Parts: sequence; C-alpha cells; structure tokens
Amino acid sequence: MNKFILTIFLVFLAAAFAQAQKIDSIFFHLYTDSLKKAVHNYINVDGKLSNGRWLPLTEKEIKFQSSAGQFEGNDLILPADFSGEKVTVTATLKSNPALQKTITIWVKKKPDDELLPSKEDILYNRQPGKRSRHQSP
Repeated sequence: MNKFILTIFLVFLAAAFAQAQKIDSIFFHLYTDSLKKAVHNYINVDGKLSNGRWLPLTEKEIKFQSSAGQFEGNDLILPADFSGEKVTVTATLKSNPALQKTITIWVKKKPDDELLPSKEDILYNRQPGKRSRHQSP
C-alpha cells in the first residue's frame, strides 16, 4: 500500500514538474541589429516558461525558416552575393507549432573594413590606426 501511495505521489509530482516547464511563448533576442553576408549570424530565440523563467532554444526545439540564406543550427548564413535589403525569419516551436514568431532583419550595407581601436588607441585616446610621432613603425 505504501508503494502504491508513493508511486501515485511521484506521478503527480512529475506531472506538476512537467507542467512548470511548459513554454508559453517564444521571442527573438538578437545580438545585432543587422545581418552580415557570408558569416554565421546567430539567431537567438528564447522561450518563456510558464513559471516566468527564460530558456534559450536551439534547432532541437525550434524550426527556422528564412526568406534568404541557409540555417546551420541557429546560425543564418547569407551568401556573399546576396543583394536584398532585408531577410524575414520565422521561428516555430516544434512541440507546439501554434507558437511562432516572425521578424524582419535588415542586411548590413557597409563593408566590414573598419579599423577597430587597439589597446594603445584606447589608453592614449587616439584615432584607430594613427601613430604618434614617438611610436616606432
């Protein structure tokens, strides 16, 4: 009898735990405001659980679709010759296809040839790439 009661209790406890872990909604939380061509652009999707906590989601839980490029996991890769201005991305929760979000993300137009400041540039408040007259070549 005690084993039966313990089993029933464990079943109810497992059911309550499973219910607390249900994903109520999904959201995009992008790390950038634009996509770059020919690089891996990480598309961050988080699920909000019924207990209020957040859970990062991967291709295991999310089906990704986009108007351009290809997905490798959560990474969207646009071809180097992509000429569009924006890409539409849709994320659908595999366990509940009714939970779906779509976002439009613009594509970066300027090339990534900017010169980032070095440690010395920051320490001496110089423009990136500029050398002082006291610095050796």
